[in-house]
Amino acid sequence: MNKKVIWVVIFAVVLVWSVSSPKDMFTWWLEALPALIALPILLFTRNKFPLTPLAYLLILLHCCVLMVGAKYTYAEVPLFDWLADVMGSERNNYDKIGHLAQGFIPVILAREVMLRNHVLQPGYWCQFLSVCFVLAFSAFYELIEWWVAAATGENAEAFLGTQGYVWDTQSDMFMALIGGISALVLLTKVHNKQLASL
Repeated sequence: MNKKVIWVVIFAVVLVWSVSSPKDMFTWWLEALPALIALPILLFTRNKFPLTPLAYLLILLHCCVLMVGAKYTYAEVPLFDWLADVMGSERNNYDKIGHLAQGFIPVILAREVMLRNHVLQPGYWCQFLSVCFVLAFSAFYELIEWWVAAATGENAEAFLGTQGYVWDTQSDMFMALIGGISALVLLTKVHNKQLASL
């Protein structure tokens, strides 16, 4: 089966599972919206600006993370409730996985777009500015969360997912930073090979 078809099938299956009986439909829309926006963008650009297989795989992974969080709300993903119980914690940390992914995946996309458009050459500046992009993206997402909460009031509590943690916003951005750096350390060689083959 074609890789593109497999990608779409996985996305569709997770989407249908996620949207069937979510914990809260308003929160589902807020959390799943980035994945829903990504799909038409990827379909529209697949011929004009096809991405590396690594980038497509990471985007699918991130969409799945988003749709799992949308199904349960980030503060109530069952596996992470169980992990919190085992670790003696009151906090469900699935949102930290989401913010780690918010660094891990976009850093490869930023790197790919900058290198392929000849904005930068491979090297330290490319790595550094890719991480800067991730931090800016993460900070902007925190602003979106704030604006949604201010506009909708208590309805956005599950979207914010702070769970009473006063440093939630800062730790979210720190997780994105860790994700971005980790992706560059782990995936740069593979990404370079795939970029060379495009």
